[in-house]
Amino acid sequence: MTPPYATRTADRVLEALYDRPEGLFPPEELARAAGVSREQIDAALDHLSAVGHEIERTPAGLRLARPVRLNAHLIERGLGTRRVGRSVLCFGEVDSTNDVAWGAAGQGADGLGVLAEHQRRGRGRLGRAWASPPGASLLMSVLLHGTVAGPAGLPHDALTVAAGLAVAEGIADAHRLRCELKWPNDVLLDGSKAAGVLVETAGGGAQRDVVVGLGVNVNAAPSADAAPRSACLADAAGHALERIPLARAVLRRLDGWVARLSDDRARALDELHTGWLARCGMVNERVEATAPGPDGKPRRYVGRVLDVSPLEGLALALDSGTTVRLHADRATLAR
Repeated sequence: MTPPYATRTADRVLEALYDRPEGLFPPEELARAAGVSREQIDAALDHLSAVGHEIERTPAGLRLARPVRLNAHLIERGLGTRRVGRSVLCFGEVDSTNDVAWGAAGQGADGLGVLAEHQRRGRGRLGRAWASPPGASLLMSVLLHGTVAGPAGLPHDALTVAAGLAVAEGIADAHRLRCELKWPNDVLLDGSKAAGVLVETAGGGAQRDVVVGLGVNVNAAPSADAAPRSACLADAAGHALERIPLARAVLRRLDGWVARLSDDRARALDELHTGWLARCGMVNERVEATAPGPDGKPRRYVGRVLDVSPLEGLALALDSGTTVRLHADRATLAR
């Protein structure tokens, strides 16, 4: 096991390298910038290489290869969130970031952010698989521990809508790309899916735990066989993109929505409704959806979208003349 002081030294060296995106860092200058001795530099670089960071070493100096591997220290530093992202864990490979977050629920790790370079068994809504090329996506889950249940709590539909909007806002903040939203959980770029959200809840009584999972295609999209009509942010930007600024931006946006929903729910729901509709082109569109009917069996609904509500879900005017409300945790739209 690497001693904690060695990890802290490596973090300081990584931070100095990360903050100089251009040019080379002579070792002596790097040591001064990181506040470590020249003798500690080589050990720190060896540690960073061992955990997957690519460092270019030349006679003229050192440079961190870009895009940078995900790193908890770089994501956490100066984040300034109230709840979401108060601590962060980054992994090379996991079955699912949601599963790791659920594993921490019993430890009271409220606000924990879990990120991974790759998921072996990533999942989306309704049991669908979430495929992503290793090292190319933002795969992140956030644990909200002990959230108040019932009318005073954070409703599933509202969190799904808030998480989707937080992703779209975070993408705009970090990379100046405008995304649209498709109910209930898709983030679209030029009409193709660039990100998705999965909100899971557990527990009963007065409190429950919630995990908000999200996946963003940053520098590559899944194959057309795995995910038809998918897009990645790098293609729209015209170059490879860093994921760390995006992770920080999404955590901040999600933290803001969770705080607002907790502090002044009525006002937050109005703001969420307005913000979501501003990015959603579905109103007045004709759609087909599947959801449980009154008898609990799957039923097909076809009609025109009237509204998307953070609490009441999708309002659909059916061809029969009636209006139904479909909730995000039980309905799916035809692709």
